[in-house]
Amino acid sequence: MPISLIDRLFIILGAVAGLAGVAAAAAATHVTGGGSLGTAADFLLFHAPVLLAIAIADHVGLGRAGLLRLGGVLVILGLIGFSGDLAMRALTGTPLFAMAAPTGGTLLMIAWVAIGLSALIPRRS
Repeated sequence: MPISLIDRLFIILGAVAGLAGVAAAAAATHVTGGGSLGTAADFLLFHAPVLLAIAIADHVGLGRAGLLRLGGVLVILGLIGFSGDLAMRALTGTPLFAMAAPTGGTLLMIAWVAIGLSALIPRRS
């Protein structure tokens, strides 16, 4: 069964999040001394496997596809806002945009709700 474009994107972006998380962790250790860049790295590394799991779950038919995909998109947007803002502040001293971190964090929480609900609502046939 061929994998859908959106599932391929979740896998690719999960890999990018993992790569960025490792790079941010290294920079936090060797460049900035940790702090918020380390937190950004942690969030990237925690959520990278989530994107891979969403792609796999969607591909094999676990959970409601729309909610799984919504959860994946919200994870991506949440990581950009939350981790992106923390990394920008740590490396440049300027925010990504006003309220980026709290908005990103809120999107991540909503993503987890969508992912959880996808298991409770039956998949359409």
